[in-house]
Amino acid sequence: MPARRIPKKIWAPIADGMIPLLSALPKEKRRTITPDRGEEFSKHDFGAQALNGMPFYFPDPHIPWKRGTDESTNGLLREYPPKSFATALPSDYDISSFIKKLSFRPRKCLRWKTPYEVFYNLSLHLT
Repeated sequence: MPARRIPKKIWAPIADGMIPLLSALPKEKRRTITPDRGEEFSKHDFGAQALNGMPFYFPDPHIPWKRGTDESTNGLLREYPPKSFATALPSDYDISSFIKKLSFRPRKCLRWKTPYEVFYNLSLHLT
């Protein structure tokens, strides 16, 4: 899974990173985007248009359980970098490494399949 670091929390750099990454995916794999409610997504219509009308879903404020998988993944992602990353920005290589680890980590909500297996409809381990 491709990933990259975004230097600022404003729409232009986020769009510059997000649109090419999502455009590279097969169209049938792109259904919706569920961002947080930050100001950096205030121009999300531009992103939806650039991604052929892919809808953005904004859950209600102060209700993180409506973004359960996203919140859970953020928590898992925080397990990988060492404590020194709290002050240093990770490189694109570091981020890709963390995402790869998460992609091949079995999840209970996926019946102990990995996100990679579910996304690509493959079986990578014995069942």
